[in-house]
Amino acid sequence: MSVMLETGAKARAAARVLARAHGAAKDAAILAMAAALRENANAILGANAEDVRAARAAGRTEAFIDRLALSEKSIEGMAAGLEAIAAQPDPVGLVEAEWTRPNGLRIARVRVPIGVIGIIYESRPGVTADAAALCVKAGNSAILRCGSEALGAARAIHAAVCEGLKASGLPTDAVQFVATPDREAVGDMLAGLGGAIDVIIPRGGRNLVARVQAEARVPVFAHLEGICHVYIDKSADPEKAHAIVLNSKMRRVSVCGAAETLLVDGAGADLLLAPLVRVLLEAGCEVRGDPRTQAADARVIAASEEDWRTEYLAPIISVRVVDGVAGAVAHIREFGSAHTDSIVTEDKAAAGEFLTMLDSAIVLHNASTQFADGGEFGFGGEIGIATGRLHARGPVGARELTTYKYVVRGDGQVRG
Repeated sequence: MSVMLETGAKARAAARVLARAHGAAKDAAILAMAAALRENANAILGANAEDVRAARAAGRTEAFIDRLALSEKSIEGMAAGLEAIAAQPDPVGLVEAEWTRPNGLRIARVRVPIGVIGIIYESRPGVTADAAALCVKAGNSAILRCGSEALGAARAIHAAVCEGLKASGLPTDAVQFVATPDREAVGDMLAGLGGAIDVIIPRGGRNLVARVQAEARVPVFAHLEGICHVYIDKSADPEKAHAIVLNSKMRRVSVCGAAETLLVDGAGADLLLAPLVRVLLEAGCEVRGDPRTQAADARVIAASEEDWRTEYLAPIISVRVVDGVAGAVAHIREFGSAHTDSIVTEDKAAAGEFLTMLDSAIVLHNASTQFADGGEFGFGGEIGIATGRLHARGPVGARELTTYKYVVRGDGQVRG
């Protein structure tokens, strides 16, 4: 615990420096991080290869390996993502609103850093770079704790991050990495490290998020599982429906924005259902369906009640026929995780009803659920998709890693 408390104290001191840093200095640090990632690509890939070998030996699933594995392309993508973050406007100091009171007081609401952010994540080593850059961009220091399976690559990425910070003159303590696989370190972070941590962000599976929410003594930005839905309305364009469903499910099955359930309007099922099922099956996706879906194709496996609430993160999808928009919304409210849900329809009224009635963090019309991504939203990157209702929802980018304060300017006013 003493080591973790020291980590917290260093992070708090670095946060004070970052809070005063000019935007150009923060951007220079992030660009230097990107350059260091490219320069150290071989070391990162070597460490990741060891992580992958160990995960395979431990019998981890292919979906897990997909989240864990890095390549030259993914490291280049990481570096490009950091450059995109650096190119974003500095959220710190942004005046969101200002007004003058009758007594002459001038009031402004101004974005400021949160302070120290603890980020606990599992098998995605690339989160290390994204989290570091976004926290620095928002003027925060970060304490990163990665799952043991990704420890080697994450440690190598963190070394590159520190190279970037050092080259730009910002404190390397601004991004600290908890290198121990000891689970007690997570407990120490959840306890707040003696008041050093202001916010915890978990990024991982249901068990991790549940533990964080149950034990954290500091605020949490919850990133819950992505039980994402695509609803095909009776007025859907068949070609759009096929493309969107296939992309939503099969582009990358291991990401949180991958569709896990397909809902089809009963009024259009005779035309739309069988071709959609066929497209999925021919793409190598296992389909688990209700009786009407099974009747549409003999290869469909019977869906259980548990299937409707399962995040597969694999080439598996559950399919159900529902009674219009109301039926789709009722199903999503009962089984969804308030992450990302899409409607495919040419009926604007139906689209409006779906988008209004659902309170998921991201709702889409005629677009793939795999657009649930900070980069695709123009944020440069994201730490996760927040599914809670306070402070941040949807992709958590640099702006969402700030809070605000009121700056009030007067000229001698006193209150009567």
